[in-house]
Amino acid sequence: MYRDNTKVVKIGDKVIGGGNPILIQSMTNTKTHDIEATVKQILTLEEEGCDIIRVAVPDMEAAKAVYEIKKRIHIPLVTDIHFDYKLALMSMDYGADKIRINPSNIGNLERVNKVVERAKVDNIPIRIGINSGSVEKHILDKYGHVTAEGLVESTVNNVKIIEDMGYDNIVISLKSSNVPMAIKAHQLVAEAVNYPLHVGITEAGTIWSGTIKSAVGLSVILAGGIGDTIRVSLTGDTVEEVRVAKKVLETLDLREKNHIEIVSCPTCGRTQIDLIKLANMVEKRFGNLEKKIKIAVMGCVVNGPGEAKEADLGIAGGKGVGLIFRKGEVIKKVPEDRLIDELAIEIEKYTK
Repeated sequence: MYRDNTKVVKIGDKVIGGGNPILIQSMTNTKTHDIEATVKQILTLEEEGCDIIRVAVPDMEAAKAVYEIKKRIHIPLVTDIHFDYKLALMSMDYGADKIRINPSNIGNLERVNKVVERAKVDNIPIRIGINSGSVEKHILDKYGHVTAEGLVESTVNNVKIIEDMGYDNIVISLKSSNVPMAIKAHQLVAEAVNYPLHVGITEAGTIWSGTIKSAVGLSVILAGGIGDTIRVSLTGDTVEEVRVAKKVLETLDLREKNHIEIVSCPTCGRTQIDLIKLANMVEKRFGNLEKKIKIAVMGCVVNGPGEAKEADLGIAGGKGVGLIFRKGEVIKKVPEDRLIDELAIEIEKYTK
């Protein structure tokens, strides 16, 4: 698998590449110079499970804010630099654990070299970020439009710029909002380089559509053994980015589940209970409990327990009553209005 063979890179106190666990990254949407708002958002993301955070550094005020932000958070901080190499230098001086640049956008090689030489001093990783909108004109002319091959060619060329300056503490990201193109580009670049890959579907969209696009694209890429860190890019609450990323990794067994897993049936004509309401109530009450247990919520007392026998515990609703079962075996029959409370009792017993 590709991720087992990528270069090991240290970002703050985290390590990626070389088969290390895939880490979740998000990006703040506050104004970075608003230190209070930025720190508050980062701490919330930490609680949700974010491993690495990126902040935009569009000006000197944002670069200077990095120092104070760093002191008040607990995960590595990455600064995002688009054009001004001086901001890359400043953000490293103020404590950035990693910087994200596109060497082609920084300017001439002399400016890129200044960034690289500063990174060498503290061995700060450089993430080379390429996306569909940043592919160089001569590559676009070569392929006629943005292609997976063009994304990879641009990436490899920019990597070589840094390598030729004697530095290889590199992380790569190449992103597209086109899912098939993103998948192909990651497959191609994994054959071309051995640097850790930060993967995601850029500009994926709103929480609903963006979640679907990200889940489809990331699942194919990750299941193919590619990817060392991930970000789910959503137009919405940044907390949702982390939640979706966690679920993708857990679904692929790439991240250990440290909370209850809830499964439920889709309902059918046999259902005699408001299963949608019941499932949502179970998720709301138990979904964030840090207990390693699988719970099933089923709508049929006849087939439910048998169909969900792989679950540790479950409930199956009937007309005014419900069953509680363990590993497919019914252990009690209770009134419908007692189902969730009785399930809570059984969860407590099971996880003692």
